[in-house]
Amino acid sequence: MSEPIFDPKKGLSLEIDVPFESSVYETFLHCLTHQPNSTNQVSSIVYSQKNASYTSVLRAYIRNARFNSSATLKPLLVITPLQESHVQAAVICSKQVGYQLKIRSGGHDFEGISYISETPFFILDMFNLRSINIDMKEESAWVEAGAILGELYYRIWEKSKVHGFPAGVCPTVGVGGHLSGGGYGNMMRRFGLSIDNVVDAKIIDIKGRILDRKAMGEDLFWALRGGGGANFGVVLSYKIKLVPVPETVTVFRVERLLEENATDVAYKFQFVAPKTDNNLFMRMLLQPVIRNKKQTVRVTIMTLYLGGADSLVSLLGKEFPQLGLRKEDCREMSWIDSALWWASLGVGNPKTLLDRNLDSAKFLKRKSDYLQKPIPKRYLNLIWKTLMELGKTGLVFNPYGGRMDEIPESETAFPHRAGNLFKIQYSVNWDSPDIELEKNYTSQIRSLHSFMTPFVSKNPRSAYLNYRDLDIGINHNGKNRYNEGRVYGVKYFNENFDRLVKVKTIVDPENFFWNEQSIPPQPGRGRRL
Repeated sequence: MSEPIFDPKKGLSLEIDVPFESSVYETFLHCLTHQPNSTNQVSSIVYSQKNASYTSVLRAYIRNARFNSSATLKPLLVITPLQESHVQAAVICSKQVGYQLKIRSGGHDFEGISYISETPFFILDMFNLRSINIDMKEESAWVEAGAILGELYYRIWEKSKVHGFPAGVCPTVGVGGHLSGGGYGNMMRRFGLSIDNVVDAKIIDIKGRILDRKAMGEDLFWALRGGGGANFGVVLSYKIKLVPVPETVTVFRVERLLEENATDVAYKFQFVAPKTDNNLFMRMLLQPVIRNKKQTVRVTIMTLYLGGADSLVSLLGKEFPQLGLRKEDCREMSWIDSALWWASLGVGNPKTLLDRNLDSAKFLKRKSDYLQKPIPKRYLNLIWKTLMELGKTGLVFNPYGGRMDEIPESETAFPHRAGNLFKIQYSVNWDSPDIELEKNYTSQIRSLHSFMTPFVSKNPRSAYLNYRDLDIGINHNGKNRYNEGRVYGVKYFNENFDRLVKVKTIVDPENFFWNEQSIPPQPGRGRRL
């Protein structure tokens, strides 16, 4: 057996002989140590199943406990690079020894695609590559893929109290996956998605080369913004532009039950949230609950307003009188405190954003939809009935409009722009590994998704990549991989799917970077770089 030595500038070159019967771990480590820029740290970044720390390293970034059972196929190796050259070597050596390479930044993939597989595989775990370099003169930052959103927000806050970044509300989400899938948050109506504020990126391709925007070209840079970075290589970092935020922002959380005026609130919300002031983001949560031993539905409105409470109360008094918002319902605070508030971390201590909350998986299932027309009031009553009958699954309505309507769907790989009123998340969590519970709750969420069919987008019934859902299709990387990929691909990417396939065919024609819902290369059209 022979292995290639890698030259960062030239790609693969000289080959060396290794014993044919070496273990996977020994063979892989042998390959790593023979790469340029190899260091004596190499052995410390690779964890085999025999390593005493293997389980803790693997479990640290598992975020869905459904995929943390004894029956789950575990990776043969977990590779935890400390520098870019380690990532280069890991790509080259994984390809050489012939194993699938899964790439994990924060582990929040809802279906565990970044850390599970049905075939023998390695995990490339990016958590050590977490540097954040902020340039306030340029109002930009380079952020490595292994950083989490909470760290990014905190580092921005250290430098400026009037800058922020439009990204998600969960601080433990990894930057790598979040940005490569689109990255939405509570400033999207004002500034667009995270990817709409990305100006450069660095990726390691199948040949182990480090490419920035200029070197990779505009097609690949386009694909990395919303098309899922792990489809094309290993994203090392993104260069983002910071956005201005006021010294004072306003939040509120208002709840209504059916016995109050929840139906009127939910109905009117559909007309206000996507059309109101771009500085206002209002999320609506619909959840079945028990009150006074009686089943009902709770409608919750959560907001971030880039301005003061007085102007917010005045605005919604005119546009949304059904809500009955009062100034005492509102809280004025700094933008960094609003990040804490949205994450249910209290306010006043930004350092809590740095907590990675390791090995804290929950049992969960998520699905997604896009709403393009308001749901008539008479059908809301049917939704309440269905939610109560099912018992636990909830819905989250995230408004579009504003800046999202202004960006063409072809601008980035993420296509869901004008014409969409809301992105809907279906959500259910549970606390026990009981298989019957899992069957019950996953059946619930699928039933609700089926029930909502008449109200949501059609041809295709669109979905959001970062709300990963294997129910809508799986790729087995066989002869039919293109047709399998098209099933879920057009739902995630609409008309952008075909362009993503062309990019994939050029940059990874042999489909080394594949997963259960990756972009397939064109059948019979792949070419070697």
